[in-house]
Amino acid sequence: MSGKVSLRVFRVARCTVILLMCISAMAAAQETRRQNGFALQPSTIPVDEILSGGPSRDGIPALNDPRAVPIERARWRDDEMVVGVTLGKQARAYPLAILVWHELVNDELGGQPILVSYCPLCGTALTFDRRIAGKTRRFGVSGLLYQSDLLLYDRESESLWSQISATAVTGSLAGKRLKVLRSSLLTWGAWKREHPQTTVITLDTGHERAYGQQPYGDYATSERLYFPARQDSRYHPKMPTLGLRAQNELARAYPAAELEKAGGSIKEKFAGHDIVVSYDATQQVFDVDAPLNIEVIEGYWFAWTSFHPKTTVFKAPN
Repeated sequence: MSGKVSLRVFRVARCTVILLMCISAMAAAQETRRQNGFALQPSTIPVDEILSGGPSRDGIPALNDPRAVPIERARWRDDEMVVGVTLGKQARAYPLAILVWHELVNDELGGQPILVSYCPLCGTALTFDRRIAGKTRRFGVSGLLYQSDLLLYDRESESLWSQISATAVTGSLAGKRLKVLRSSLLTWGAWKREHPQTTVITLDTGHERAYGQQPYGDYATSERLYFPARQDSRYHPKMPTLGLRAQNELARAYPAAELEKAGGSIKEKFAGHDIVVSYDATQQVFDVDAPLNIEVIEGYWFAWTSFHPKTTVFKAPN
């Protein structure tokens, strides 16, 4: 009898050990699903491709409602690159010298809440409407990357958002899209000539940063990437590229080298619309004339093709 009791005790003990091991394994797995304080599962992208960029959550501080001044009070050089945005009757410039250190600016322009974003690793500057499902959100820098691109997060739901895809990839908002607003990447001199009533944000950010210095060295011209990403070897990975994207998932790329070969400007149809795409090699600036329902994304060649592997590519005629 004692043998049977001992056997039962052994089996109970073994089941208890197995149960504890399962609980421990589940807890460990749950732990691996969190990074920088964010729950990574469920996710619409491969979790093992969400990588730490180095900084912690908000280690790169987003700016909120930055101070802006008119042209006559601005102290920026004419050759300073800026992201220019117009909404309603208002225009505002966001210098890359600031964006490279903060990556996100939560602002309001023309009575509309906007988010100006810049990913130095992908060279992509995108502006979004901050309203999602009728609610205005504030965004921060997660410190995480996907395909070398910035993952931002909204503070209200803590969902992670992919900058280039403009889509939430984790959290309660997973699958939701941000509305991409048209913006321009050009010199401060060109922007203020086009928009003489513009304002521009200032260095009075409330943060101590080495504004005016480039924290990424020669990254913009070298072939190396700091983080893994899908690559297309047809062009230099950092080739300046303008991408057009339509809601029916059509995507088309215009590498700067091809536009130069074509004389700097081309006309063609995209998604059923007549469009004009230009590239000024001297200023290294794109220009596009396309309906507002077509999304325009400027950045490095590798960044565009990482997110749009089925993209068509404009080729200059021989």
